[in-house]
Amino acid sequence: MENNGVVDRPKGLNVFEKYLTIWVILCILGGIILGRLAPQLATRLDAMAISVKGAPVISIPIAVCLFFMMYPIMVKIDFAEVLKAGKSIKPVGLTLFVNWAVKPFTMYAISLLFLGTLFHGLIGPDAVDHVKMPFGLDLPLGGTYGSGTVVMVGNLKMLEVPLWRSYLAGCILLGIAPCTAMVLVWGYLAKGNDGHTLVMVAINSLTMLFLYGPLGGFLLGVGRLPVPWQALLLSISIYVALPVVAGYFSRRWIIAARGRTWFEDRFLHFLTPVTIIALLITLVLLFSFKGDVILSNPLTILWIAVPLFIQTNVIFWLAYALARLFKLNYRDAAPSAMIGASNHFEVAIATAAMLFGLSSGAALATVVGVLIEVPVMLMLVRICLRTQNWFLPQE
Repeated sequence: MENNGVVDRPKGLNVFEKYLTIWVILCILGGIILGRLAPQLATRLDAMAISVKGAPVISIPIAVCLFFMMYPIMVKIDFAEVLKAGKSIKPVGLTLFVNWAVKPFTMYAISLLFLGTLFHGLIGPDAVDHVKMPFGLDLPLGGTYGSGTVVMVGNLKMLEVPLWRSYLAGCILLGIAPCTAMVLVWGYLAKGNDGHTLVMVAINSLTMLFLYGPLGGFLLGVGRLPVPWQALLLSISIYVALPVVAGYFSRRWIIAARGRTWFEDRFLHFLTPVTIIALLITLVLLFSFKGDVILSNPLTILWIAVPLFIQTNVIFWLAYALARLFKLNYRDAAPSAMIGASNHFEVAIATAAMLFGLSSGAALATVVGVLIEVPVMLMLVRICLRTQNWFLPQE
């Protein structure tokens, strides 16, 4: 535990985190099988939504799953520590700069280059995706919005957009969501500064409340995709603000009632696997829809994974090089680079499913982010450990 009582150091990866890639693969297979054996079940689950003026806005299954993904993360955060972040201006400033001024735009540029140009013919120049109509928008059949055309799918109006643009939307949502969960583990494994990592988790969680919607709307608009501003703001409220508020107040109440020792040793230990289990359930739901796409074109995962892999490495090396340039010590440099490199895939998955639909290409792209996250981040952890001598020793 940190001397200041900020946080218990993680003991390492539990069985879900250590083998997350294997669990993801199993859930993908389980979702595909479920979609083949019980196609109506997935459709009914997707239909369970809170609608406003006839438009489905909040997917209830996704909302429930994401709350249980986010709450265990938020309840660990002592937001009072954010006030002390000013003592480490350079690492905090570096992390905020990379996360919000660089990462969203490099993700857009790299994804556009690969999905819209290099892999465009492989994905299919004429391949289309059907996504939800933006909340509050009522266009006639044949009307256009961005690059989409209004069509009737079943008894619902939907936007027909180029498939590669739908994948691009998922990549954008990953790029504007810096990690606030697994990065605690990556920082620990890289022997980084746990206090700095936790402060940045708290700051990123709060910053997302203000920048996630505007950045997402701007980049989706530049990509000629639907910009559902109302739904973006609603998704932030449901998927980020609600777990933040619940975590903040329940943390205060539990510590006051049972004490910090019980909270850290018993309560947090019980919650540890909840985030990953909720994520895996979400993946089963997602792939129960996308099974046919993957079976008909298994290389789809690869086309999406390549730009995501390159983006992760570009951001890591940029932050790592700037940390060295600014003469940070290694224990601050490692988590600063890790936070920028990793993505908050829980929020990205849920937002993509809500904005564009559980069966959209955007939702699939965010899931690919989960698939590559663990092996790539473990690779970067090893790089950090082997390059500790690049940085100044801890003062």
